[in-house]
Amino acid sequence: MIQTAGIGALALIVGMVLTRKVAFLQKFCVPSPVSGGIIFSLLTLMLYGWFHVEVSFDGTLKDVFMLAFFTSVGFQSDLKVLKQGGRLLIIMLSLLVVMIAMQNLMPMGITRLMGVDPLIGMAAGSISMTGGHGTAGGFASVLEGMGLQGAGTIGMAAATFGLIAGSMIGGPLAERIIRTKLTHEQMQPQNEEIDPAMAGIESDEASPTGRAKRVSTNEQEFQQYAKATYCILLVMGGGTLLSWLFAKTGITFPTYFGALILAAIARNMLGFVSFKADDKLLDMERIISVGNICLSMFLGMAMISLKLWELQSLALPLIVILASQVLMMALFARLVAFPLLGRDYDAAVLCAGMCGFGLGATPNAMANMSAVCYKYHYTVKPFLIVPIIGAMFADFINTGIITLFLNIF
Repeated sequence: MIQTAGIGALALIVGMVLTRKVAFLQKFCVPSPVSGGIIFSLLTLMLYGWFHVEVSFDGTLKDVFMLAFFTSVGFQSDLKVLKQGGRLLIIMLSLLVVMIAMQNLMPMGITRLMGVDPLIGMAAGSISMTGGHGTAGGFASVLEGMGLQGAGTIGMAAATFGLIAGSMIGGPLAERIIRTKLTHEQMQPQNEEIDPAMAGIESDEASPTGRAKRVSTNEQEFQQYAKATYCILLVMGGGTLLSWLFAKTGITFPTYFGALILAAIARNMLGFVSFKADDKLLDMERIISVGNICLSMFLGMAMISLKLWELQSLALPLIVILASQVLMMALFARLVAFPLLGRDYDAAVLCAGMCGFGLGATPNAMANMSAVCYKYHYTVKPFLIVPIIGAMFADFINTGIITLFLNIF
């Protein structure tokens, strides 16, 4: 167990070095645990192929880190944002629900036509597309328990493909929309009045680079991170009891679902309760930071555990499904999202962001939108809306829809 955690941390450090040195990894926002972990999984593949040695890892601590990360995700689900975000946020959330449903329905139809296990379609559906590596790892044990051998490997491979594909199609799609569908007047910058509450949410929680820098002593930092860690552990503990109650219903839920729900309840009930007038009980910035550390460790351990040889027999159906996911995302953004979002410059930029987080992750979405705005001009609303959806709602909504699909189909 400890050795697995150590190798996972080593993979994470290797990935950090690679990300700094390799421009390709930076361009496509490939997470450090993924770039480093794939090297170790390739080494285990060579050991298996050349010497018939299969390396096994203990996933106990990996599951603990996963639970801590999804608990931090639950803490980020603030329902007040729905009111503050206005009409555009509601439309984007509605599009997200439809998009996730399509990402699961389409691959399940493909697997039926090709005569393969429909759970392969689920593994390459919204679990790995909208969900990314974190959700792919989180649902791996659920899918394996339902009979899909190598679910973790399939999900991680699909999520890595999605990261790159989302970055490749988002910018070009938005650029084509702007060139062919927008007039000169629609391209002019608007004097937008931004709700200060939304700007505060974006800077404090959703975009780490936009947070105001704070000056504090080492002792203050320790106390803040300690409090955030205790909050996560407390909800993790209570969440296991909630998951136990969910299991009694006979419905299949991911192991982290109880902690995710309990954290969301705690956030919305206690988010504004203070020990002192200037000290909120929930320090969201630190909770997110602790969650991200746990996510990095979880991904590092998940990536080194991949058994790439399990993909050999699934290569054709997986390629067909993933190619279909990219095509569907492009058509959905162009034909559905762009008209509903207003057929203007903001809508075009939001389409680039949707391709980013719909196939990859929020950083990919931000990179896509930045590339488009660099060529034309900056606009405010997309850079407020997309981080809020990516940080606060995408994983929460995705988990609920995936759970519904697994139990129905």
